[in-house]
Parts: sequence; structure tokens; C-alpha cells
Amino acid sequence: MDFSTLDCIMFDLDDTLYPGSIGIRECMKKNIEMFLVEKCGFSELKAATLRVELFKTYGSTLAGLRAHGYDVTHQDYHAFVHGSLPYQELIKPDTNLRNLLSSITQRKIIFTNSDRNHAVRVLDCLGIKQCFEQIICFETMNPNISNNFPVLLKPSLHAFNLALHAANVVDPRRTLFLDDSPRNIAAAKQIGLQTVVVGVTVKCNGADYAIQNVHQIWTTDNDQSSRITRSKSDLNALPITTATVGA
Repeated sequence: MDFSTLDCIMFDLDDTLYPGSIGIRECMKKNIEMFLVEKCGFSELKAATLRVELFKTYGSTLAGLRAHGYDVTHQDYHAFVHGSLPYQELIKPDTNLRNLLSSITQRKIIFTNSDRNHAVRVLDCLGIKQCFEQIICFETMNPNISNNFPVLLKPSLHAFNLALHAANVVDPRRTLFLDDSPRNIAAAKQIGLQTVVVGVTVKCNGADYAIQNVHQIWTTDNDQSSRITRSKSDLNALPITTATVGA
């Protein structure tokens, strides 16, 4: 990819920096459903469907529970869902990814809905934590969370604006955003970011590019047919969109 028009690259974490097929996602789903059963009193059958419903409606099960008045702290939720994950068993060091990230001089930032502890553990297992200058996570978007305020997460445009502010991004057109979620990609495009949807071969709504895995964003000079490029004239033609707070 031609990075000359970019100042910053923002990466989602789970299912973006490592493939969803390794099993972490399935473990998290099971833990979330166990949380709904053990901590909230739902049946196992209801927990399985409720997890999906809350994620689709609110962006996460935690956000949905709090929106419906459940007294659930993010510390308890994240400790339950992430605490028993087999990180070292399933997530292995990715030397190729570390080398690729190290070769890019632009600022590299993690932007995830997960809590900071989970993000750090994943990055440590991959061996790439030192490649990123900043982690924008659940705590960044929800610094003073209380029952009076909803949980703020991607794909909320407010969450994206907060992330750009936290990252000191002045011109979103000069930032590349990678994520596996079509909803997050669509929101990022509304803000004005350049976008790459990861894990598929066909672009979704709002995606400038589609790649099967994060390694494919970097190609050799001999592979011109698959290089992702954007000229400065293309960049200047892109609109800058700033969502109002609370969008």
C-alpha cells in the first residue's frame, strides 16, 4: 500500500489483527452466555438468543444489559468474559505481522470496544504491543461510566469522534481504519476515514478496500495488481464529516 497520503493507521483488535478462526471469538461467546445465565438469571436457551439480540441492537451485550437497567459493572463483565480466555493457547506470536508493522513509519493505534486488559493481553500474545503508540478502548470511550449514561462503543459516531480526538487526528481523510465489522466500517466512512474491511474478499458498504487478512494490506512492489493505493488528488476529493456529539 502507498502510505504517503496517510498520517495514522487505526486497527481494530479482535478478528482483525488475528483471524476469527483461531477460536477466541467462540470462547468469548460462551463466556458471555454463561454471564447471562449465572449473573443475570436467564435460561441457557434465552442467553444464546439474547447475546445476539443485544449485540445487534447495542453493539455489545454489556451495553444492552445496562440500557435495560441491569446493574452490571464493566469490571465484573470484562473479568468474567475475558478472565478465563485461553490467550496463550490460541493466540501465537506473529513475527511477520510484527515486522510489517515495524516497517511502517506512520502512527499506529488500536481502536477496540474491548477493555484495556484484554487488548494488552492479545497484543502481548501476538508480540506486537510495542508497535502501537496508543490503545483506544472501552475505558477511553467510557471514562466516567454510570447508570445515567449509556455505554459508548463502535459503531457510534460519537465513539469515533472521541477516538479521533484521543488520537489527535486532525484530518480523518489521512487516517486508515481497519475492522472486520461492516457496521464499524460504514460508521468510519461517515466520519471521513479511509476504510479497509478485514476477513472478506468483497467490499461492504463504506469500505474502500477488502482484504482476507491484515497481512494483505502490505504487498511487494512487484505485486502492483493487488496494491492498495490512493493518490493525493483522490484524497483531497474526499469529504470531511464530523458527527454531532451523541450521534
